[in-house]
Amino acid sequence: MPRKRRNLKTGYSYHITTRCNNREFRLARRECREVFLYAVKKALDKYKFKLYALCIMSNHVHYLIEPAQPDDLPKIMHFLNWYTAMCFNRMLKRTGHFWEKRYFCNGFSPSDKERALNTISYIHGNPKAAKMRKGFFYDFSNYGSYVSGAAR
Repeated sequence: MPRKRRNLKTGYSYHITTRCNNREFRLARRECREVFLYAVKKALDKYKFKLYALCIMSNHVHYLIEPAQPDDLPKIMHFLNWYTAMCFNRMLKRTGHFWEKRYFCNGFSPSDKERALNTISYIHGNPKAAKMRKGFFYDFSNYGSYVSGAAR
């Protein structure tokens, strides 16, 4: 039975979560997180999407993305998951699936400002909720760009 097709719409932002296979803590090493940031930069250059929020945890990643075109979202995610899996498997001397099944994707319209703010807060609050940090500042999220004003 084929999986349900995603309902992607123009102008929508998407909260995306992707997890390491078997929920293993494969992103715990700083080098892996730095490679992930490099992959995000490559994807931004290639697909020209808006990245409103990003948080790289030790076994999953959260994004808030607005693709230029709705059809770009699967391409963005394919590129990110393919590129990072290839790099991480080499770095960690492993083979097989790196990412767990299909990524979670939930979209909302540009007029839903409350949802956007709640989603950004949720993403940036993830390290605090996981007791990895006491506050919102975290090396592998873009929360600092909001505080400094760079995200405006």
